[in-house]
Amino acid sequence: MKAIGAGNKDLENPALPAAAIKEEARRLGFDSCGISRAEALPEDAARLQKWLDHGYHASMAYMERNTRKRVDPTRLFEGARSVISVLLNYYPPGTQADPEAPVLAKYAYGKDYHVVVREKLNRLLRSITSGIAPVRGRVFVDTAPLLEKAWAARAGLGWIGKNTCLISPERGSFCFIGTILVDIPLQCDSPVDDLCGDCTLCIDACPAKALVAPRTLDAGRCISYWTVENKTAVGEAFGDRLANRVFGCDICQDVCPWNRRAVPHCEKDFDAPAGLLKMTREDWFNLNEEQYWRLFQHSAVKRIGFEGLKRNLDRIAE
Repeated sequence: MKAIGAGNKDLENPALPAAAIKEEARRLGFDSCGISRAEALPEDAARLQKWLDHGYHASMAYMERNTRKRVDPTRLFEGARSVISVLLNYYPPGTQADPEAPVLAKYAYGKDYHVVVREKLNRLLRSITSGIAPVRGRVFVDTAPLLEKAWAARAGLGWIGKNTCLISPERGSFCFIGTILVDIPLQCDSPVDDLCGDCTLCIDACPAKALVAPRTLDAGRCISYWTVENKTAVGEAFGDRLANRVFGCDICQDVCPWNRRAVPHCEKDFDAPAGLLKMTREDWFNLNEEQYWRLFQHSAVKRIGFEGLKRNLDRIAE
C-alpha cells in the first residue's frame, strides 16, 4: 500500500484513507467496515442514564462507571477524531444435533471472539499506520466503556433492532463488532434506516420477557445475564424461563426475520471443536472437568469456569 501523508493530521482528502482502510479491513477478513466522527453522543447519553436509573443493568455495577467516557470517545482516547467500526460474521455452518441438549449460544462455539477480533483489529491498525496514514489509534472489543453498537450504527453498518442487537441489512445480527479510534479525520458514512418496522417477534419470543420495550433490555430478566454474568442462585419463579440455555441465549436473534439472510462464517477460529455440536443431553450432564477444558479452553465459556457451567446445568435440571 502507498502511504497517504497525514501531515498535521488534517488530510487534504479524507476520502482516500477511508477507502484504503475499508479495503484493508476486507482483505483481513472483516465483513463490513464503516466510519463515523468521534464526538459526544447526547441522545445516547440520555438513553443510557434512563436505563441505569431503571436498574436494568442488574448487578453489573461497572455499567455505572465511566459513563462520560461511554458516550464521548474523545474522553476515552485523547485526540480521537474518527471511529472505525467493523463487523465479523460468526453465524455457524451447523448447530447442536440433539434438540434436547442444553443450548450453547452460537458466539461461544469457537475461539473467544475477544481474542480473534482484537488480533484482526491490531493488524488493521498496524496496516493503517504503516501503509495508509501515520496515526495514533486504539482498538476495542467489548471490554471498554464504549457504545460499540451505537458507533457501528452511526457508521452505517446497520441499525439497533428491537432486540438491542445491531442488525446488518446484508448479514443480520450474528456479527461481532470491533472498533478503532484514530486521531485523524476520515470521510464518514451515513446511517442506514431502521427496518424493524412493526415486527415484535423478538419481544414476543423471549421466555423471560427481558425485552421490556423495543430496544430496552432488562438484564435482570435476561437469560444471557443469568447464565454468564450472574453468580447467585436463580429464583424459583425465574428458573423455568432459562429455556434449556446453558451459556448465553440466541432466542431473540433466531426469530429475527433479518437473520434469514445470515450465511455461514469464513473464520476458522469460530469453528466448534470436534464433538461439541454432537453432544447429547446425557453427555452435557456427565461432563467432567477434563472434557470441559478440552472443549472450552479457548472459548468464551471459560469465563464462567467448570463450576459455573455445572451450576448452569444444575439450574436446567431443577
